[in-house]
Amino acid sequence: MSVAIRKVLIPSFGGPEVVKVVDDTLPGPPAQHVQVKVLYAGFNGSDINMRNGTYPLQRKAPLTPGYCFVGTVHANGPGCSKFKPGDIVSCLSINDAEATFTNQPEKFLIPVPTSVDHKDATALVLDWNTAYGMVKQTRSRLSKVQGKRVFIHGMSGAVGYALMILSKALLGPEIEVYGTASQRNHEAIRALGATPFVYTDKNWIRSVKDIGGVHAVYDPLGFESWDESYSILTSSEPSVLFGYGGNLQTLNPAPGAKVSTRGVLWPTLKLLSLNLKFWSWKSTVFYYISRDRSSFEVDLEELFSMVGEGKVEVKIKQVLELEEVPTAHKEWTSLQGMGSVVVRIP
Repeated sequence: MSVAIRKVLIPSFGGPEVVKVVDDTLPGPPAQHVQVKVLYAGFNGSDINMRNGTYPLQRKAPLTPGYCFVGTVHANGPGCSKFKPGDIVSCLSINDAEATFTNQPEKFLIPVPTSVDHKDATALVLDWNTAYGMVKQTRSRLSKVQGKRVFIHGMSGAVGYALMILSKALLGPEIEVYGTASQRNHEAIRALGATPFVYTDKNWIRSVKDIGGVHAVYDPLGFESWDESYSILTSSEPSVLFGYGGNLQTLNPAPGAKVSTRGVLWPTLKLLSLNLKFWSWKSTVFYYISRDRSSFEVDLEELFSMVGEGKVEVKIKQVLELEEVPTAHKEWTSLQGMGSVVVRIP
């Protein structure tokens, strides 16, 4: 049976003015799908890139964004029996989460423990799971390195904040954490035991080189920033640059610039080509999260446990209402606070 829904719609690619909130009808769930009443959806850089039409392999417009969500099972489609109505589930949906109801494949739904707040769980699905995957790889790649130093771009952002907290939790008590963040968040970041720099003045490059470089850099900006990040890796021990996201053009647009259509394919190939310098201690990785990866559900369950047991604390920067999403697209670069942004679905 179909249901009336309220949803965010990107009818065509372009600036923030294209984003709308509209009424629609959602058909009943097809075979092997479950219809979920959404409680919270994630809001992050992928929304901005999808609106611009620059997200890799994205759906064509018109589309409803929303890369992840937590909600209650409403109805099972044919062939579904894993969950019952009322069960709390999470999902890396990629699309369609910023809506009152969504139909998603049953195989991608993961139960949410009662010990985890629904807002926090939403942040864990994408933001924290992305960070967790990179930190785990860092721990494996640099297992023999003592006195690790890491550098995180965007420490006050969703994935950056998670990287900061998980690095402190998982990479050993001797870990030194550096990174970039808005000046207004520097005091709070220092209180968490990290050393922040302002990205735009580039003083971080010289300062990090002066301490001998770092063993890992996490860079969601891409393009020219990956070259800068590669330059601050230490060359005296194994080190790795994790590139992900490709958000430089959305976070630092030139004044009065039109919507950029630069994709991340060529910058990514350039990033990976640096591995041809086999004589160097340095290596590069383009990291992306995938719900098809066998480790996805395992990692998310481990994060649920860490939060439920109080080992780490999720930070929510802002809770938006569904009707506020168009405004959030306009104000994306000036949202206050640290951590993840989630959308409460009425």
